[in-house]
Amino acid sequence: MRLLTQYEDTGKELLSRGRWKHNERTGHDCLFMINANHVYDVGENICPIVTTKQTYVGMAIMEIIGYLRGYDNAAQFREIGVKSWDANANESTGWLANPNRKGTDDLGRVYGVQGRGWMKPNGDLVDQLLKVYNDLRRGIDDRGEIVTFYNPGEFDLGCLRPCMHTHQFSIDGDRLHLHSYQRSADYPLGVVWNQIQAFVLLRLMAQITGFKPGYAYHNMVNVHLYRPQLELFEMQMEREVFEAPQLWVNPDIQSLEDIETWVSKKDFKPQNYKHHEAIAYPFAS
Repeated sequence: MRLLTQYEDTGKELLSRGRWKHNERTGHDCLFMINANHVYDVGENICPIVTTKQTYVGMAIMEIIGYLRGYDNAAQFREIGVKSWDANANESTGWLANPNRKGTDDLGRVYGVQGRGWMKPNGDLVDQLLKVYNDLRRGIDDRGEIVTFYNPGEFDLGCLRPCMHTHQFSIDGDRLHLHSYQRSADYPLGVVWNQIQAFVLLRLMAQITGFKPGYAYHNMVNVHLYRPQLELFEMQMEREVFEAPQLWVNPDIQSLEDIETWVSKKDFKPQNYKHHEAIAYPFAS
């Protein structure tokens, strides 16, 4: 699978061999296939930004910055230019009825909350990201340099189960690699952001721990699209794929504290990003 066209290659595979199944949660029929694996050459700065439609790169990046900061409120995400959590916080029927919801914009214990404050049975919190960061800075790889957002014991305490849920870092000489695991992959909408996020996560962690970035391996289990997305996606898959852009990342980002405090959208700039026009895909909530 070629690095420049792997998004489209997988998309065409989904269209050709996917199977239809009714999805009870959304009420829509769903075209799905099991297993897709992408590889992003972070060291060569070949950024997996989809070119067959316009992709809002800054929002995708700032969403994962919010995860790394441990955000638990949609207002926090809006402050950094990300509105993708508004509906999950304030429009999900199940979450609105959940007695654990704290009020408007509350997300509960999702994604970054687990990564920065996993709760032990005695109530103590484990900062998974800080542990990995400190290990990597000292050159330690105990085969468990893992940050996971997936905590089945607390699903009822959050508005949404994480989709791209676990990230494992590995040291190989002077290079740092990443495996990111995704249980559920909405291909037209979610994966377009998720692959950028895997790329940026490795790029940042390598930069702040003193390594050269290597490869980000993105493992997706259930790859799918919904029937209302089908016609638009078929059209997108017919478009020409342009050269993959590169991504400028501010070299002044040198620590986890920098990411936690002052990093913003202006610290990430796609370069030579040629793309087709945007596609307004319906969201199956």
